[in-house]
Amino acid sequence: MLGGGGARAAYQVGVLKALVQHYPRNHAIPFNIICGTSAGAINGTAMATHASCFHLGVKKLEWIWRHIDTGRVYQSSLAQVLAQLAGIFLRSLQSDRANTTAGSLLDNDPLRQLLNELINFERIDRNIQRGHLTALSIDTSCYNSSHSVSFFQASDEIANWKRARRSGERCRLNTEHLMASAAIPLVFPSIKLGKWYYGDGSVHQLAPLSCPIHLGANKILVVNLESPHKHRPKELEYHPKTATVAGHLLDTIFSDTLNSDLERLKRVNSTLALIPKEVQQSASLRVIETLVIKPSEDLSDLAKRYYMDMPFAIRRLLGLIGINSQSESSILSYLLFEKSFTGALIDLGYRDAQKQMSELENFFQFPH
Repeated sequence: MLGGGGARAAYQVGVLKALVQHYPRNHAIPFNIICGTSAGAINGTAMATHASCFHLGVKKLEWIWRHIDTGRVYQSSLAQVLAQLAGIFLRSLQSDRANTTAGSLLDNDPLRQLLNELINFERIDRNIQRGHLTALSIDTSCYNSSHSVSFFQASDEIANWKRARRSGERCRLNTEHLMASAAIPLVFPSIKLGKWYYGDGSVHQLAPLSCPIHLGANKILVVNLESPHKHRPKELEYHPKTATVAGHLLDTIFSDTLNSDLERLKRVNSTLALIPKEVQQSASLRVIETLVIKPSEDLSDLAKRYYMDMPFAIRRLLGLIGINSQSESSILSYLLFEKSFTGALIDLGYRDAQKQMSELENFFQFPH
């Protein structure tokens, strides 16, 4: 399970890089279910297309993240940013009925082009048919219904599901599902799928672990992108700045519900341990083992080191809401799609996974 977090998702590649070293070069991926949200959905889909060869999938994914730049994800030149801001202003003068395009701070059409170039969705179905993969799911948030919707492609025995404010819908996945899942509110435009509009999968995600469990998982490796903050709670002399509040909102969207769901799962597991096995089976309940890997360093502080690598126009745009190289906001770490930063994230993910390698070995039972 790969969580969301914009540019922070490069960290997940480092974890996969550490893991793949313990498998033969021609080995398939060691997980038959992949669930992703936002940028994590992009990483997960890339791995699903190379499910038959774990090494090749990780190698290609690492190459992309180590050579990425902001312009491949969203328009970042001065002329493009000014045109986007002008469009926002003009749309504000129109009635809602007259607006036919999605409003957003940034235009991420370059990401659509990149995904179309790099991901062959036909390979997903082929890998499922050949048994290399059981299911791939992409989490989205539906703005029409305020529900979390997991679009999935899977083997025939897996059915749709519907729970309170969340559901799973079988479909043939494509680029637009990834664009919807990665559409950070207000930052990137919403995406129309069928008749409804969708945005970042983390927004309405009340139970992130629900999807892999419905798809049949008994063990879940979670690569969470929440990072520790060095700054301890302190008394504020002034109102928090807009940038700081916006950063807190993004942190909440991408991490808080996942952490709560993990706590809930631990309590359920503890309760099930007190119930006889036959009762668990008759009630369709089962213990779910989890292993969580997340950054050991503050990613916001790490992003500050590479602030000047961000395009000039984006630095000026973020400066309008008070974001600079010294601000405490975490927004920079979500939008800094520059190879210097993403490379550092990969290296951090690799080191963190190495520190937990004994746990990973017990979890996966590496081949010898």
